[in-house]
Amino acid sequence: MSSLSLASVLAESARRYPEKVAVVDGAVRVSYADLWAQARTLAAGLQALRIGPGSTVALVAPNVVDFPRAYYGILATGAVVVPVHLLLTADEMAYVLKDSGADLVVCHTSQYAVAAGAAAKAGLPVATVGPVPAGAGLDGVTRLEDVAAGVPPLPIHATRSPDDPAVVFYTSGTTGEPKGALLSHLNLVMNATVNAFDANDARTTDVVLGCLPLFHTFGQTVSMNTTFRVGATLVLLPRFTGEAAVELMLTENVDVFHGVPTMYLALLEAAAGRERLPRLRLAISGGAALPVVVLERFNRVYSATIFEGYGLSETSPTASVNQPHFGTRAGTVGHAIWGVDVEIAHAEVEDRIELVPTGELGEIVIRGHNVFSGYLGRPEATEQAIVDGWFRSGDLGFKDAEGFITIVDRKKDLIIRGGFNVYPREVEEALARHPAVAQVAVIGVPHEVHGEEICAVVVADAGTPRPSAEELIDWAKEHLGRHKYPRQVRFVEALPLGPSHKVLKRELRRTIIA
Repeated sequence: MSSLSLASVLAESARRYPEKVAVVDGAVRVSYADLWAQARTLAAGLQALRIGPGSTVALVAPNVVDFPRAYYGILATGAVVVPVHLLLTADEMAYVLKDSGADLVVCHTSQYAVAAGAAAKAGLPVATVGPVPAGAGLDGVTRLEDVAAGVPPLPIHATRSPDDPAVVFYTSGTTGEPKGALLSHLNLVMNATVNAFDANDARTTDVVLGCLPLFHTFGQTVSMNTTFRVGATLVLLPRFTGEAAVELMLTENVDVFHGVPTMYLALLEAAAGRERLPRLRLAISGGAALPVVVLERFNRVYSATIFEGYGLSETSPTASVNQPHFGTRAGTVGHAIWGVDVEIAHAEVEDRIELVPTGELGEIVIRGHNVFSGYLGRPEATEQAIVDGWFRSGDLGFKDAEGFITIVDRKKDLIIRGGFNVYPREVEEALARHPAVAQVAVIGVPHEVHGEEICAVVVADAGTPRPSAEELIDWAKEHLGRHKYPRQVRFVEALPLGPSHKVLKRELRRTIIA
């Protein structure tokens, strides 16, 4: 019987490049051999906590070396990793913990307050990783390093079936309720391998800036796993700013950058007045549409070509990218990666896949080794998403005669702010609980930095004093993650309604933007 583990991405590079620096985290430099040894040590500690094949472990950690240590340690036991978004509130995090069926929460000490609160709500134990600051109030809290110190390191990682789940990424559905996308070992090993050796000109000598959140599919697969797969060096940046990124890239001689469009804008702003800039050999953009003007400015200022790509949590994530082999075309997301088909289907035909002629607009559909196994515990949602073996992306686009794919719009009302997905209904649910709100609709409006900004359009309750925009924004901040609350509030007398009394968000957008 065949077997495969995502843990082998690190294990194999530790075997091939034992003395090579795998991770740079501030003053800390960790070789591949040491990183794999540390992961196996934590794996032994996890086993002592009764974690193994069949277990699920939530990981709450920022971009520090403890993330890959714990991530690969969890995988080495044969357990499933649930990376948790660091911007979630305790209530939102607790939902993910419960829905995923997590058995344990592993959190970095810097995230303990929120993670412990969420774990308490979900009735789960917590183990910390990372340094314990003096006076942190963590006395009596289980520390995974201490547990691991009492047992010998795991000699070899657990074997899994290629189709067994490795990671569960949480993404919202059409209702805004978060759903767990099941990614198998095969999905993620193949995506890292194809990104490393086929889609991109990745090299063992690369020094890659790890500024994308590692809990996010883009940062985790394209930055971390792909870098480790090829045996390059990952330089971690816990908190991104343009200035910090430029300084770190110059200090560490970074030559590969992965980022979302807002990061490229920040790098352009940070470049102003500088005599020296990083010499980037490879730059990859994803997460949201990259304005062509930004691409052109970046090429001019940094003398580097940006390779824009496309993907989703459900596709591991990479589905297509501008690739050196095919050349680049500004405004497109390139060609499908090796072993994956990206086509255009009739968007209005929901029960089957009917492909459209070249150049015609339709829904982007994807099949191949990168397509997820389904949504955890949601067979109906899985059936709607995977039709005739194709994953329906919900995005509209077209493919030209040369195979370049262009994203035009989204079928749903998803808002992408700075590369993070925000679903309007979740924001509407939070605002609707405010006593002075009678009706609310949330839309995305164009924003020159974030791509889209979150705008709440509110009908105030006539029986209560009208709230200020600042009051509603503060209310939302208390109930939503930092990436979700609206930055704009507009008051109207009534929302536009269609014949079925549904809010006409297209009309609302037209009115608000005008």
